[in-house]
Amino acid sequence: MIRVKDVSVSFGSRILFEGVNLSFDEGNRYGLIGANGAGKSTFMKILVGDFEASTGTITVAPGVRVGVLRQDHYVYDNFKVLDAVLMGYPELWEVMQERERLYALPEMSEEEGMKVGELESAFADMDGYSAEYFAAELLEGLGIPVEKHGDLMSSMIGGFKLRVLLAQVLFGRPDVLLLDEPTNHLDIDTIRWLENFLLSHKGTMVIISHDRHFLNTVCTHMVDVDYKQISMFSGNYDYFIAASTLAREQLLAENTRNQEKISELREFVARFSANKSKAKQATSRQKQIEKIEIQEIRPSSRVSPYIKFTSKQPLGKQVVTLEAIDKSFGDLQVLKNVNLDIMNGDKVAIIGANGIGKTTLLNVIMGELTPEQGAVTWGKSAQATYFTQDHNETIPKDTTVYEWLQSFDLEADQQTLRSILGRMLFSKDEVHKSTKVLSGGESARLMIAKMLLLQGNVLVLDEPTNHLDLEAIDALSKGLVEFGGSVIFVSHARQLVTDVANRIVELTPQGIIDFTGTYDEFLEKRDSLVRS
Repeated sequence: MIRVKDVSVSFGSRILFEGVNLSFDEGNRYGLIGANGAGKSTFMKILVGDFEASTGTITVAPGVRVGVLRQDHYVYDNFKVLDAVLMGYPELWEVMQERERLYALPEMSEEEGMKVGELESAFADMDGYSAEYFAAELLEGLGIPVEKHGDLMSSMIGGFKLRVLLAQVLFGRPDVLLLDEPTNHLDIDTIRWLENFLLSHKGTMVIISHDRHFLNTVCTHMVDVDYKQISMFSGNYDYFIAASTLAREQLLAENTRNQEKISELREFVARFSANKSKAKQATSRQKQIEKIEIQEIRPSSRVSPYIKFTSKQPLGKQVVTLEAIDKSFGDLQVLKNVNLDIMNGDKVAIIGANGIGKTTLLNVIMGELTPEQGAVTWGKSAQATYFTQDHNETIPKDTTVYEWLQSFDLEADQQTLRSILGRMLFSKDEVHKSTKVLSGGESARLMIAKMLLLQGNVLVLDEPTNHLDLEAIDALSKGLVEFGGSVIFVSHARQLVTDVANRIVELTPQGIIDFTGTYDEFLEKRDSLVRS
């Protein structure tokens, strides 16, 4: 459906990728993966047509309809939410508008009457009679209630606008879907709905995502952008990682064996090349050396941080207790009569719909917000460190990476600070990088560096994976799983919640649901209750 031929992209002397030849075929779902900065978004822009490659061509098969998830927040501000979704099928929208115009006429001419007949036929062929129902179904699936469907797009806050734009591209039912981070701003339940919807969609998809569970569930192939090359593999993300790791290990082992063989042969040649009786054998060994190949092992742009959380002091039994917490913003009550008792060893995932109050709850727990009613009581031995969601508020713009980290422990020596920053992939001169030019991923890694330095026995994290690449997310997950203290976190990343949490606290409009067990066990119980 889409052919990529001899595509290369370079910026001056820097080659991003070169000689790319790929075919995106009908019905396959491709995950576009690679380290931050490897070129995923650039390649997606080339497929979309928003960026011109330095060399090569992109060919879309004739008649193929391509749908693109756009991030144009303000383009549809003057349209109703439902209409913005309907506009995702431009041909149908055009028919609907013309049909509506003609039906609004006081009377029709014969020509206009014939035109209406043609429009009705086209309207039926494009499933126009069920269009509004389908659009509403998409919006509700993406967490936008029916009472909001008639509101103007300008009234929707950023995250919900993006949900409408996602519904818009899905509504068009294109032959090819190009989706750049479709799970951004979605809560964990909505991502689950989206996974099921995409699995039922018959078209071809190319998806950029940092959500491992999403890639494993949805994708049939991986397209890996790594060190100037783009390669395609069959299978989901976990299969790709296992297969590529095994292939690399086998290549390393083969090279090691060949190097050892070459050393043995060279030693023989050196010893006996001057010996007349052995000269023939030495010549034969030399020819063997020339035939042995040492395979080139391509370097990778993938680098994983090393995240191992430690505590300065042991954590007692009691971590933090919340009693009858109420918190409002004006007339909007966000938390009502929240009671929680978090103990040593608890790794609590706080989940719930966007806007339900998850960040507010963390801020109340950490003393960043004061509740109108109730009390938060920390255990005497508890020392909490906090990864906030908004890095712009937490990390000032007038300092450097090193200076900001140092400000949390002025007694820490240079070696300690540089070691922690190195583990977070800030090497050599990068430690003196200005904080105002940090990318989202760099800011997130710097926040984790702060937690490593402070060595708290309670880790509190609000959406820590938002800007991290898959390698960093896996490293964070491993660090949290192995951590001996308690963890309280909010995340929409299903894999992180599945791997780390041993307790689930769901915020709902009716109150909190407190479940002891893994996220999979929580879902199994919730789904069984729904079925019954």
